[in-house]
Amino acid sequence: MGNMITNNRYKFIETFVLLGAKLLLLRTFFYGGIAVQGLPAEWLSVVALLCLIELVTPVRGKWGVYFAFNLMMSMVFFAATVYFAYFGTVPTYAVLSGINQVPEVKASVASLLRPEQFLYFVDLPVLVGIRIVQGLQRRGQGDRVVGLRSVQGLSFRTDRPRRGLWRKVAILSVMVVCLLLSSLYIRTGKAIDNELVRAENVGFFNFQVDAAIRNQEEERLIAEGNLQETVLKIQQLQNSYPYQSTPGQGSPYFGVAEGMNVIVIQMESFQNFPIHLQVDGQEVTPVLNQLAQEGVYFPQVYQQIGPGNTSDAEFMSNTSIYPTATAAMSTSFGDRELPSLPRLLQAHGYAANTFHINDVTFWDRNRLYPALNFDQYYDKPSYTNDHFNDFGASDEEMYRVGIEKLAELKAQSKPFYAQFVTTSSHNPFIVPEDQRHIKLPADLEGTMLGNYITAINYTDYAIGTLIERLKEAGMWENTMLVFYGDHFGLQEKDVPAAEIQEKLGVAYDERISRFNIPLLIHVPGQTMGEVSPRTGGQVDILPTITGLLGISLKDEGFVALGQDLLSVDRNVIGMRYYLPTGSFFNDEVIFVPGAGFDDGSAVSLDSLQPVTDLESYRSDYEYITELMRLSDEYVKLLPKRGNAN
Repeated sequence: MGNMITNNRYKFIETFVLLGAKLLLLRTFFYGGIAVQGLPAEWLSVVALLCLIELVTPVRGKWGVYFAFNLMMSMVFFAATVYFAYFGTVPTYAVLSGINQVPEVKASVASLLRPEQFLYFVDLPVLVGIRIVQGLQRRGQGDRVVGLRSVQGLSFRTDRPRRGLWRKVAILSVMVVCLLLSSLYIRTGKAIDNELVRAENVGFFNFQVDAAIRNQEEERLIAEGNLQETVLKIQQLQNSYPYQSTPGQGSPYFGVAEGMNVIVIQMESFQNFPIHLQVDGQEVTPVLNQLAQEGVYFPQVYQQIGPGNTSDAEFMSNTSIYPTATAAMSTSFGDRELPSLPRLLQAHGYAANTFHINDVTFWDRNRLYPALNFDQYYDKPSYTNDHFNDFGASDEEMYRVGIEKLAELKAQSKPFYAQFVTTSSHNPFIVPEDQRHIKLPADLEGTMLGNYITAINYTDYAIGTLIERLKEAGMWENTMLVFYGDHFGLQEKDVPAAEIQEKLGVAYDERISRFNIPLLIHVPGQTMGEVSPRTGGQVDILPTITGLLGISLKDEGFVALGQDLLSVDRNVIGMRYYLPTGSFFNDEVIFVPGAGFDDGSAVSLDSLQPVTDLESYRSDYEYITELMRLSDEYVKLLPKRGNAN
């Protein structure tokens, strides 16, 4: 028994060393270096966890528990590293629970994997091998040590209980000290809004504890809150910001699409730079270019999604509410009765349908769509699978089915709002040979950048088939079209800015250009031909659409966290996923905080050069952080649906 205890003590030290090394690796992936200031917090957390294992695990089972704990932590670190590679933020326990979505996007996830990420697991087969060898050695020596163990057992029998008790007291004391010191680290991180900086300072495990504490504090405040009081606070805050030069119905475009059908196309992984781009004299997006010339084009719109990615974009465009950044909004708030564009338009006699070729359970859309109050959704079983990519049916097939269903509504003389969520330009951007409509130059052929251009070009081509079908069905002249990107497509590690600039001849910034998505609106009978300088985000889509339809959100009593981009003379939008909380875009800069505003940084949207004088942007920072806080408060206070599942 004494030898077993000694061996387990070595196992404690061994596991501490291995997990400590893996945390160093994790910090290197996260911060580009070890980031020394947070190291004590990391190690204190590991010691506390290992002390807990020592206290609750029987002596004979410790090797297996230590190994299982090492394996589990290795898997968590690996998942967190891959997650960070895509999202650029430290995941919490809540967002890591969304790992069940991985099989649906396995090709995208596979593109994030790098050999060095598997270093977390290199010790595990070695440990198993050592264990097997030790077992074989003990089996050979077993008969010789039986008598010796009997004598040792008599020698230590009388004092073993007392020694065991003192050992447990010592371990418990160490654990308590580690927890107390960890709590001090967590307290020092309370004032840091930037999640990456906070995690760097308090450590990965303490960051998880901090996230749980913050969530509990928010839930307590929400339980004590009042929806109408929150709405009033939102209105007061928005009224304090000098947004509007032509408020509300003073917009020259207010009501120009009154009574028209509305089709919103959410374009997968669609960044803004391909609009008006030419490759070897070929337009990458000829259809959208033409629509932009006839309608309104917003080149300074930016993604604002949270961990729900595409589903978060759907949520925002239909609600004008910020995602909370703790989990996909479809998962967290699919049980609510969400104020939404479908509900607004249904009150004006519209039908509301949504079309997406994936299974409706992906990202819990089977909960999101009822929460938004769509009359009907059409998912995977509605389409003929032409095996365009891993998702199944192509955009063309989705539009074919969509126009058939919308034609049925037209036959009933019922106006409609239809949402189409495209997938043909999804990572890894592989388009079947017979569906390619652009010829790439040699330096782009076979590259991810070339594949992306080909996929974007196909998305544009398929939109052209949608327009032709609308014309054939007699719906073109009475349907407003809205197009926007859901989120970026190109990752820096796969396609660096220098490659885009060299091969395409476009200025490209890794944050501004990557998060920049297009927004285009085409109203039949209106030759607007306008390129709007206004900065906007996905929360601004709903109020811009309703303004064109002549629906006053103020008269409807609808709470929108965004603005009608055609009726404001300036704008500021927040972003807190892929960028830390407190980040924002206004008409001039992107701002990213450090631990707070004073150590933040800004880059000009026009020149893509750093801006050093930040003081004039402090009011935008304070405004947008408070607006997003109130947005969280608002959505959490919304009533639950009686039939939510």
